Amino acid sequence: MRNTHVVVIGSGFGGLAAAKQLAKSDIETTLISANGTHLFQPLLYQVATGVTAGERIAPPIADVLRGRRTVDAITGYVTEVDAERKVVTYATADGIEQIGYTYLIVAAGAAQAYFGHDEWADRTFALKTLEDAENLRERMQTAFAAPAESPARTFVVVGAGATGVEVAGQVAELARRFHSDAQVRIHLVEGADDVLPFYGGTLSGYTRAALEKAGVQVHTGTFVTAIEGDTVTVKDGTGVEREIEAGTVVWSAGVKATPLAGVIAEATGCETDRNGRLLINRDLTVGGRADVFALGDMTSLNGLPGQSPVAMQQGRHAADVIRGKKGPGTHFRYLDKGSMAMIDTPHAVLQPPMGLPGMTGVLAWAGWLAVHLYYLAGMGNRAAVVVDWLRAFVGTARPGFDGAPTVTVEPVPADAAEALPGLRVAGAPDLPRDVPVA
Repeated sequence: MRNTHVVVIGSGFGGLAAAKQLAKSDIETTLISANGTHLFQPLLYQVATGVTAGERIAPPIADVLRGRRTVDAITGYVTEVDAERKVVTYATADGIEQIGYTYLIVAAGAAQAYFGHDEWADRTFALKTLEDAENLRERMQTAFAAPAESPARTFVVVGAGATGVEVAGQVAELARRFHSDAQVRIHLVEGADDVLPFYGGTLSGYTRAALEKAGVQVHTGTFVTAIEGDTVTVKDGTGVEREIEAGTVVWSAGVKATPLAGVIAEATGCETDRNGRLLINRDLTVGGRADVFALGDMTSLNGLPGQSPVAMQQGRHAADVIRGKKGPGTHFRYLDKGSMAMIDTPHAVLQPPMGLPGMTGVLAWAGWLAVHLYYLAGMGNRAAVVVDWLRAFVGTARPGFDGAPTVTVEPVPADAAEALPGLRVAGAPDLPRDVPVA
């Protein structure tokens, strides 16, 4: 069994930030990544709608960490943590391995939640992994090849947080600009009383108006009660139910902790909330362990959102404690630098920090592009994405469809939606997209 000073589990924003910070002090670190990539989740919806290609937003984690000689990246899936022995067990393509550590940082992310209806996972699409985005992209190509009157041309997006708003807006733009005003029906369903409920006020009002102008039917104060075959049943605040025939249902309405959170809870004695998230201490340690840190959206602390800016700042905080830049037990303090969400071209909303007035329209849209481009890993990927954005947002191309399976437009029977492949996918949080600035 090999040993290292720090084991980091997870290659998302939090895990990557921790590994980079530890490298500044030349601390021997091993990062274990389940898929071997650093996935830039905020752009998954652009992969699904063909704005850009998947490889642009998921570079190999080993390439991202290249040049940091004290950090070793391993592709593996953690199966067990022994906090007393300080040993992590993980599975790789070569079999079961173990590694000893002095400190452990866990940043394994979250999974999709269906509010007690796990069977809906087989009937919906959402956006948690690159495979999910590519599956949804394939479904959209098939849907646009179906006749206009087919249920396949109807989309239901559940959850009007940033992910739901961005998906609904881009599907509308895809139909309008790439498919020459193709007839589609887009329903955005939200249980709260407004879209982007975390913003409220002017920003939520602007978002709703922009979506409705684009042709999206917005249903607020409305909940999904059933998904059977191609039928989605929704109920509004007055108790009135309505059935919507739809070929594609995109789920972006909730998250729960990954199974690894349960493993950590059992190993450390840490309590969890009803969604399985770890109730971590204020210094990001877990249970009674001063040598185990947890962060990101698998944790719950002071009501902080499970989003990239929080995870990045938490990753650096944990690393600073380990490398002696902050004292043991130092409380984590989050610096809110604002949040934003794109609607379509050229509409977006931006909420600055400290109660400053919100921003909408072209300036917010340009700000969204600039911030997300800045935090995308790799100069080559950034350059390629800029070209893709120019083609998709200025022109009428969809570069992400290049090289994707070709869909032949042929007559499709009225029940075409039933023939569309059912896919099991995992989704993204229904929360505002914070500006990924840490």
